[in-house]
Amino acid sequence: MHKYRSHNCAQLNIENVGQNVRLSGWVHRIRDHGGLLFIDLRDHYGITQSVIDPDSKAFSLAEKIRSEWVIKIDGEVKARASDAINEKLPTGEIEVFIRNIEILGKAKELPLPVFGEQEYPEETRLKYRYLDLRRERIHQNIIKRGQIIASIRKRMVEQGFNEIQTPILTASSPEGARDFLVPSRLHPGKFYALPQAPQQFKQLLMMSGFDKYFQIAPCFRDEDARADRSPGEFYQLDMEMSFVTQEDVFDAIEPVLRGVFVEFSNGKKVTEKFPRIPYKEAISKYGTDKPDLRNPIEMQNVSKHFRGSGFKIFANMLAQDEKVEVWAIPAPKGGSRAFCDRMNSWAQKQDQPGLGYIFWREGEEGGAGPLAKNIGVERTNAIKEQLGLKVGDACFFVAGRPKKFVDFAGNARTHIGDSLGLIDKNRFEFCWIVDFPMFEYNEEKQKIDFSHNPFSMPQGELEALQNQDPLEIKAWQYDIVCNGVELSSGAIRNHKPEVMKKAFEIAGYDEEILQKEFGGIYRALHYGAPPHGGIAPGIDRIVMLLCGEQNLREVVAFPMNQQAEDLLMNAPSSVSASQLRELHIRLNLDE
Repeated sequence: MHKYRSHNCAQLNIENVGQNVRLSGWVHRIRDHGGLLFIDLRDHYGITQSVIDPDSKAFSLAEKIRSEWVIKIDGEVKARASDAINEKLPTGEIEVFIRNIEILGKAKELPLPVFGEQEYPEETRLKYRYLDLRRERIHQNIIKRGQIIASIRKRMVEQGFNEIQTPILTASSPEGARDFLVPSRLHPGKFYALPQAPQQFKQLLMMSGFDKYFQIAPCFRDEDARADRSPGEFYQLDMEMSFVTQEDVFDAIEPVLRGVFVEFSNGKKVTEKFPRIPYKEAISKYGTDKPDLRNPIEMQNVSKHFRGSGFKIFANMLAQDEKVEVWAIPAPKGGSRAFCDRMNSWAQKQDQPGLGYIFWREGEEGGAGPLAKNIGVERTNAIKEQLGLKVGDACFFVAGRPKKFVDFAGNARTHIGDSLGLIDKNRFEFCWIVDFPMFEYNEEKQKIDFSHNPFSMPQGELEALQNQDPLEIKAWQYDIVCNGVELSSGAIRNHKPEVMKKAFEIAGYDEEILQKEFGGIYRALHYGAPPHGGIAPGIDRIVMLLCGEQNLREVVAFPMNQQAEDLLMNAPSSVSASQLRELHIRLNLDE
């Protein structure tokens, strides 16, 4: 028999009754039933119940065992009594009667218990992550993560993609988030950077004649943490294709993502064909470029109903500024004063003056609420008809320049959908957001900037860059969104050096800077570059959605905390003076 186990803790069943077996694992739980000790033994695979009675020579040792000790047991498999069968466990029909016990590893008093799913402070969970990872929910999340990645890899290979690894030590890029810098010992005063993404390398692979590339790529960004963004590092399904249009990229990645979500969704419905929503339409309907389409609420512009109306606040705003609009946020089944007052209070907590509203009641001509009285029955009914509302519904209103209120409007839409139970939690709703603007105006720097990826092809190419208002130019850029979570951005790339030069010129980069900062890819474009494009869905976010979690730290084995600290390994940490001298670095810290 093997030194440690003949079976794992999920293998034994009724067919093994009568066999002598050996199991090793962690003591999950100990129960004393009138002299009989029941020990639930756990390993990576599952749990097996074992039993020892006072007549056993190993009983005195069994009494000393505590939770999370690692032990080895020898014993005989017996069938459980019919009233003791646990149908929730694969091993629930049997138990092992212990003859011998060997202690393989003792455990000190636990800073957090493994049995159960109690909530503990993040600091404790991350400092003792090896204990946290033993807990069933998070342990299963990490197992599922590996299964999801294996499925993605298989699907990509089946489509003819080649897996290629790109460098981890590379050059710093002035675009995007902050780089993590790595000092060079061999080249004093110079630094490598960890890649924010393999963007330039995957494009260079297309210029090298490879047709379809992918990798499960680590990416590094020195930015603040959020629930849907890990500080420091994350992984993405990075892919690129040659001789493709936007539709070709969609056709390649859609079946991969849909297939993985169907496989791991536990029966939840998954979008059959992902709809394409132009960026401007997404903003005007949902108040965001990452809409949760499980929420049926769609906002509309209702400015015409308030122009010259008796509601002077909106009427005057519309008359004084042509860029002002009034948007309506429908609230199906929200037609009560109590709900409208709650929404008004919520808005005030968001540092807003409030939310105008109208609601419709049975037997009442027009609508109810201050706005309805001010604008009259005819205008109120016109709003109701435009939005397709009925008795029992309500509608909320925001006014101003859309750029200033759009985030609030989008959050209000989400809050209404949540509060009224309109969001179907048993679906995964995907969509593509397309036609992003190529450029945007940076108010802080008082200049035109790239709004998305600087390496994208503008729609209309060089002619558009030369003849159109930069802020009106659209790019072949796209995002893929699921349930309000942005999984990835992607683009058809610019493969022409003259287009790249002009695009960067508009964003304030002259050719000298282009050569210095992006010389590798810029020079490569001069030697025959194919049309190409790609995308890079975030692995961590995919796993988070499929595990039903709200935070990425629940699906990453060893995450950092919100302050980008690894509490388990105590990183970042100080280094010795000799290490700094080797790297020709002197610290200049604030006192």
